[in-house]
Amino acid sequence: MKNLIEDLKNQTLKNVYLLYGEEAYLKQLYKKKLMEAVLPEGDTMNLTIYEGKGIDPKEVIGQAETMPFFADHRLVLLENSGFCKNAAPELADYVPKLPPETVLVLVEEEVDKRSRLYKAIQKKGRVVEFARQDERTLTRWILGSVKKEQKQITEGAMQLFLEKAGNDMGNIQKELEKLFCYTYEKKEITASDVEAICTTQTTNKIFEMISAVAEKKQKRALELYYDLLALKEPPMRILFLIARQFNQLLQVKEMKSHGYDAGGIASRLGIAPFIVKNALRQSNYFSLEDLEAGVRECVELEEAVKTGRMNDQMSVELLLVQLSSKVK
Repeated sequence: MKNLIEDLKNQTLKNVYLLYGEEAYLKQLYKKKLMEAVLPEGDTMNLTIYEGKGIDPKEVIGQAETMPFFADHRLVLLENSGFCKNAAPELADYVPKLPPETVLVLVEEEVDKRSRLYKAIQKKGRVVEFARQDERTLTRWILGSVKKEQKQITEGAMQLFLEKAGNDMGNIQKELEKLFCYTYEKKEITASDVEAICTTQTTNKIFEMISAVAEKKQKRALELYYDLLALKEPPMRILFLIARQFNQLLQVKEMKSHGYDAGGIASRLGIAPFIVKNALRQSNYFSLEDLEAGVRECVELEEAVKTGRMNDQMSVELLLVQLSSKVK
């Protein structure tokens, strides 16, 4: 990302850019910055946008070959084309031949680094991965937004906000806007403000659900499940998230037993330190055998649903009942 920022700052743009990764907010932000750097405001004559699967590579090449109309550059933008994951030999062969007046930008969710197109872009232009940001970076970004609003936020409120909003920058921005509106007449944001207005993400409800299971609060675990169903969360996605949480707790507990601290676990698993700290605390309620059994039962229930032996909604209810009654 540093090289991309330098390109924009110095106006030394490459012919082709590939922006990819999990962090959609940053991808969209830098897509917009590239568009503004390449074309004057309001220039739609020299902008061609393609979106989704099924794009014809030959049509893209035709547009890229078209001379700009009363401007220095033409911009061809591809979003979620899948070309960097699936075979796109025509584009891979064409990228080295891009005319200097054309800037080709691809914005993708997933890529295959072994693909010919990926390698061609890497050689000719700039490949930028936008991964989820770590806790420190997110905290700095949030504090910057709070400062712009001429407010302050307590340490407890910041920690609670991160736990509720997660590490998706797009969601964080939405939750910050709600929080700033709610605290319009206040200078300091407190934990009670965050609790009152910020929405707990699905993954955090899953975390709370597992805590309820661990503490044998069966009624609470089922209430959280019904809340998620009311929010139109599919039962199979909830089952997947429960399985992922148990698997994460299992990994964290095993690594702790091998002498890793929270920072070391976060680094090796590629997750935020505050998530690891919470997982370490939650894993204390379970033995390794409990966690292994939890993962195994999730897999077995998924198979039962897929083979038609069990209803999807009932399968998760049964899982929560079973696990909350088994935990010691």
